[in-house]
Amino acid sequence: MKIKKSTLPEKSSLNILTAKYDFIDSYQAAILDSKNQLQATAVGKAFFSSAPNWVGQLFEFRNKIVAVFGLKTSDKIANREALLAAFKCEVGEQLGLFKVFESNENEVILGENDKHLDFRISLFLEPIQERNSEKTITISTTVLFHNRFGKIYFLPVKPFHKKIVPVMLKGIIKHLEQQLNS
Repeated sequence: MKIKKSTLPEKSSLNILTAKYDFIDSYQAAILDSKNQLQATAVGKAFFSSAPNWVGQLFEFRNKIVAVFGLKTSDKIANREALLAAFKCEVGEQLGLFKVFESNENEVILGENDKHLDFRISLFLEPIQERNSEKTITISTTVLFHNRFGKIYFLPVKPFHKKIVPVMLKGIIKHLEQQLNS
């Protein structure tokens, strides 16, 4: 599977504010969906269930550091499997630090607003026109800084982000392929 740097999908709901974002990046890969059964909500659920352990450890480390500055953190999730089973990717639901801002047949938008910055993650699913049985999944991240602290906070986050997102996308696709082929 090939993960490639991409652009924010034209049809993404995040595209309405592109002039206002301080940071945007996107990564994309294809997935075979021969029965045309894959939906954006499945991508959203896979986002939470396919990350490698080291990503979770980085989030725990992040939470310890930013709590000192009064930034939002996520609580330790006691029963992750039960939470994921009940999670429906509906607007207003929250899992960890990620709240669902939008959910439709092609896209789930997750994110959070905080005093230093707002971020959104678009999980965008789109059929490949010339290949009916294939779809692309694009993960796009947008960040809007509210103050200088937001810019300073994001400086050390940015290099990790560029490593984490492609790994997350690869994990999402592997997870979804297992579901589609079972």
